[in-house]
Amino acid sequence: MINNITLGTMADQQITKPAVSPGQAQESFANTLKAAINNVNNSQIASDNKTEALANGQIDDLHDVMITAQKASITLETSVQMQRKAIDAYNEIMRMQV
Repeated sequence: MINNITLGTMADQQITKPAVSPGQAQESFANTLKAAINNVNNSQIASDNKTEALANGQIDDLHDVMITAQKASITLETSVQMQRKAIDAYNEIMRMQV
């Protein structure tokens, strides 16, 4: 067996499912989501800290401050777009007739 695929002839190939319970899948998804949210939060905090340090005259590198602010903005915008896509997918699933 290679990569969860049982080898054989083309007619009798079978794909085996990994043994993951729904609870484990939920926990894994929740942990991934928490890590992504923490990443967005850390980017925002870093941007705020550098902006405050620039305003206080503690650093002079405006380019670094702007780059950090842009990274934080892109990270936040990406997470908002992912949220919208997830909500759209959920709504689409709820509209399906069984």
